[in-house]
Amino acid sequence: MAGKAQTTEAFESISVAGNKALKDGFEKAAAAFGDLNAFSKENVEAFVASASCAGKGAEKINARCASYAKQALEDGVEIAKKAATVKSMQELIELQSDYAKASLGSYMGEVNKLADLYASSLKDAMKPINERVTAAVELFQAQR
Repeated sequence: MAGKAQTTEAFESISVAGNKALKDGFEKAAAAFGDLNAFSKENVEAFVASASCAGKGAEKINARCASYAKQALEDGVEIAKKAATVKSMQELIELQSDYAKASLGSYMGEVNKLADLYASSLKDAMKPINERVTAAVELFQAQR
């Protein structure tokens, strides 16, 4: 009878330990699944924020380009009016040369401003995604 009692105790002990391990494993899995859902939601929010920043950046860039195009057109019309009133070919060449220099300088300045605008827009758009990548790396490192 002692053998039967020991076997029963051993079986019950194994059964209790197995049930506890299963319950603990299930609770850990459920908690991990909840964490994964929260993490995924934050990722989606980061992508939405990134897209919003990118849209705002594109609006700024388009407004800047439209403003420059309008100014360039106005400058061209002004030069054309001046060209119509010149009295000599030399005066026309000087007017055109001055306009070309001014136009090129204005264009190069605008290109630099647009490059800065592109860079800042990209930086702003990537910030939420970079934060999520950092959070993912930290999460993976914490799980090790």
